[in-house]
Amino acid sequence: MTDPAFARTTRPAPPGPFANALTFGWRAVLKFKHVPEQLFDLVMTPIMFTLLFTFVFGGALAGSTGDYLQYFLPGILVQTVIFNAVYSGMGLCTDITKGLFDRFRSLPIWSLAPFAGLIVGDVLRHLIAGGIILGIGLILGYRPEAGVPGVLAAFVLLLAIGFGFGWVFLVVGLLVRTPTTVLTLSFSVLFPVVFASNIMVQPETMPGWLEAFVRANPISWMTTAMRGLLSGTATAGEVVAALAAPAALALVLMPVTLRLYRRNA
Repeated sequence: MTDPAFARTTRPAPPGPFANALTFGWRAVLKFKHVPEQLFDLVMTPIMFTLLFTFVFGGALAGSTGDYLQYFLPGILVQTVIFNAVYSGMGLCTDITKGLFDRFRSLPIWSLAPFAGLIVGDVLRHLIAGGIILGIGLILGYRPEAGVPGVLAAFVLLLAIGFGFGWVFLVVGLLVRTPTTVLTLSFSVLFPVVFASNIMVQPETMPGWLEAFVRANPISWMTTAMRGLLSGTATAGEVVAALAAPAALALVLMPVTLRLYRRNA
């Protein structure tokens, strides 16, 4: 016989997609809490780039380390976010190889909720790494002429760049079998594209054929907009150009990612 107290109890409604997404977002936060050493690679590489190029090459490239830092630091922020986006694909591939996504598929949750955790993890990585790099730059003498509003606008652009590029590596994480291969393959493609931009040197100093490529490189557009936002000289056209590639990547690759995920389900 059923207890009347239980008979009057109504079953709670199942959590919706938003609640599922928040849960997996919290999972990403807990990863940083329990495995803080995963931030080491994400932070130390851009710090070493900043120190190396500023003090070793800055005088030769710009006449003084201070002038070069003003030019270089916005670019290293863009480079850091793009490189950090690779770890989205690594995290996804790691979860798949460990069987976690098979467990997620067996749960009565929104099937796309696990991606929310990856996106939250991306945002945290970008904010932490960007904040540390900016802090190092301020200590070394970098001064954002646009002040706090410019810095906030620059970080919004950074998050948009990271969001767009993150989908590239989520696709790679779904296609490649091991996290190490995701890392190797991604950086093999990224290094020539990132370094053949205006992040580190002005295009005018390059051979004509390379200068033409650098000027057409979307990463150069993002770096130009980043410099403009931090210095207070950005135009609407520069910002729109900087957002074009991340927006196109997200619009094209989001459905591809979902199709690949459902195909493997």
